[in-house]
Amino acid sequence: MRILVSGLLAQYPFGGVVWDYVQYLIGFRDLGHDVWYLEDSGEWPYHPVEQTYTEDASHNVAALGRLLGEFGFGDRWIYRNGATGLFHSAGGLLGEKEARALVRDSDLLANVSGAANLGDYDFGKCHRMYLDGDPMFTHVDFASNAPKAALIRAHHSHFTFGLNVGAADCRVPTGGLDWKKTVQPVSLRHWPVHPEPPRHGYTTVMNWASYAPRTWEGEEYGQKDIEFRRFFDLPKRVPGERLTLAMGQGPKRQRPTEALRDVGWEILEPNEVVPDPFSYRDFLSRSKGEWSIAKNGYVRSRSGWFSCRTACYLAAGRPAVVQETGWSAHLPHGAAAGVYPFATEDDVAAAMESIARDYEGNRQAARRMAEEYFDAPRVCRDLLVQAGLE
Repeated sequence: MRILVSGLLAQYPFGGVVWDYVQYLIGFRDLGHDVWYLEDSGEWPYHPVEQTYTEDASHNVAALGRLLGEFGFGDRWIYRNGATGLFHSAGGLLGEKEARALVRDSDLLANVSGAANLGDYDFGKCHRMYLDGDPMFTHVDFASNAPKAALIRAHHSHFTFGLNVGAADCRVPTGGLDWKKTVQPVSLRHWPVHPEPPRHGYTTVMNWASYAPRTWEGEEYGQKDIEFRRFFDLPKRVPGERLTLAMGQGPKRQRPTEALRDVGWEILEPNEVVPDPFSYRDFLSRSKGEWSIAKNGYVRSRSGWFSCRTACYLAAGRPAVVQETGWSAHLPHGAAAGVYPFATEDDVAAAMESIARDYEGNRQAARRMAEEYFDAPRVCRDLLVQAGLE
């Protein structure tokens, strides 16, 4: 089967973003399929050094070639410049006819996070699969934004990280679609367990806020800043633990840096400590474990969202203490799984105490959890089975 995986690797070749997309490529390839990467978001190229959008895609194309070369896909990609409409590949400019034929003759487009612009392609018999990693926000947009709804409806199958979508206690609107459940695939061989003691304490990588809240049925669903304020003084509750945040400031630079440091949080700049996928992997793998909140929209809607980042911590054999969104009804948790849900500071303290009592046991449990639930070929095969393609 020829499979196209969409993404934003050329647009945002940063830290965890790369792993979000490239592990689908690896997972499908490990199953024996002919896998290509397609990037056509319709957006103008973003230049990360100049921090602006530009017609010139040379920086993006070069970065994409280097990056995919690291994972064995150096000659199996197509990038389309949203400003000029030109197609690029490993050999330089690619003829539009050849690029469109590759898309038309493929069996599956896995449109990860809805990154691909489908507007002017002939897909032939290609099955189009929509993979939502942002439940509630995607679903509210689907219900209220006509262009977004048209894009989503142009797919044959629909998947979401919202493991609780459709449950009685979940507020996520389905829009009448059959949202199948999935999780982040993790290439376990790319996330080895390091036996040496951790360099860091509990860490996470996050943004204070990423984009504007959404309103649904008169209620607002916001970003991580809202949930974080409930745990602002957590360092005082667990004084024996080191808590480190590689935290972006948000679009309006609203992160309260000094106030966070005053109560005991260690604040690092993501562009300095996790600028690429390999420094990101090292940061997670050298941590004691993860402590992290979720977006307010995930929590308030009871979406069941489970983090792709947390899946990588678990694969690296690092226990995780992560906020409850409804995911615990669908995945194992506690000491036997190396991952603990929390709703209160007391929950966090109890989880960290449990991990401290048997750190090595929790590390081993975390890796087993990743092997059973997040192994990339297993997750990718499940996508094919649920979509009726295998």
